[in-house]
Amino acid sequence: MTAPLAAVTGATGFLGRHVVAALAAAGWRTRLLVRQDPVHPLFRDLVPEIVPGDLGDGRALARLVRGADAVVHLAGLIKAVDRAAFMAVNEGGSARLARAVAAEAPSARLVVVSSLAAREPGLSDYAASKRAGEEAAVRECGPAPWVVARPSAVYGPWDRETLAVFRAACGPVVPVLGGREARLGLIHAADAARAVAALCRPDAPAGKVFELSDARTDGYGWDEVIDAAVAAVGARPPLRVRVPGPILRAAGAASGLLARARRKPAMLTSGKVREALHRDWSCPADRQPPQALWRPEIGLAEGFAATASWYRAQGWLP
Repeated sequence: MTAPLAAVTGATGFLGRHVVAALAAAGWRTRLLVRQDPVHPLFRDLVPEIVPGDLGDGRALARLVRGADAVVHLAGLIKAVDRAAFMAVNEGGSARLARAVAAEAPSARLVVVSSLAAREPGLSDYAASKRAGEEAAVRECGPAPWVVARPSAVYGPWDRETLAVFRAACGPVVPVLGGREARLGLIHAADAARAVAALCRPDAPAGKVFELSDARTDGYGWDEVIDAAVAAVGARPPLRVRVPGPILRAAGAASGLLARARRKPAMLTSGKVREALHRDWSCPADRQPPQALWRPEIGLAEGFAATASWYRAQGWLP
C-alpha cells in the first residue's frame, strides 16, 4: 500500500524540521513548500517531494496540497515591523492555504500549528495575527476536517531562541523577566512534533483547538526554568535579578520604535514584553490532545540536559 501523503508548510523552520522527521517516522510521505533547498541533518535520511514557492504563491499552494491526505501548516512570521506585516503572512497566508485545500484536497485533514499566544490575542500583534490565522484557516478550508495545535514554548536542538536562556544560565547574573506567580508551559520539540504527526491521523479528533505542553500541565515558574537551565549547563548558581515591569516595558517600546524607524523587525517589542509578563501560559490537561492519541515523553530536566549537551557539541555554548 502507498504511504499517506502529508503536505507541509514551514518545514525548514525550527519546529517544522522536527515535524517532518516525526511524520516520516510515523510512516508518512512528505511534500514540502520551500523557498530554498531544504538541506538539513534532520532530513538526512528523508526524500521529501519539493514544491518551490511560498504562502503568497497560489499555484504553488495548489501543487502542494493536491492529492494530500493531510496538510500541516507551520509557516508564519514570529517577528515583523508592524501589525500589517504580521497579518499579511499569518492571516493572509493561512487563508490562501486553506482555500487551496478546499479546492484541491477537500478531504485532507488540515492541521494548523499555531501558538499558545493565540489564546491571548490582545497581548501583541503577533498573538493577534496567530489567532486571525487560525480563524482564517477554519473559515476558508471548506469541508476539510481541521484541527488547531497551539504549542507552548518549544525548545530543543537547533533552537536559537531558547539558547539565550542557557547562555544566561552560564553567567554570573541571570535576569528574571516574570513575576513569581507566572506559569510557563514548555515542550520539547520532539514531543511537539509527535503531537502534530498524531493529529494528522484520520482517527484523531477534528474541529478542535488543542494546546501542547509537557507533562507539567500547570506549567513552571520562572525560577524553576532557571534552576533547570543552570543544572543542564552545570554552572554555579548565578545571581538572579528580577527585571521590573516598567523597565521591561520601556525597553520593549524603545526597541519597537527603533525597529519601525529602521523598517527591520525586532524580537523585543511592547507586545513581546506583554507576552513575557502574562501570568498564565500553562496548558491544562483538558485542553490537550487525548492521551490515547499522544502524550509527552520528555520532562524538563531531561530535555534541558539533552539540549544543553547538543548546544555544547555544536559550539553554541561554552
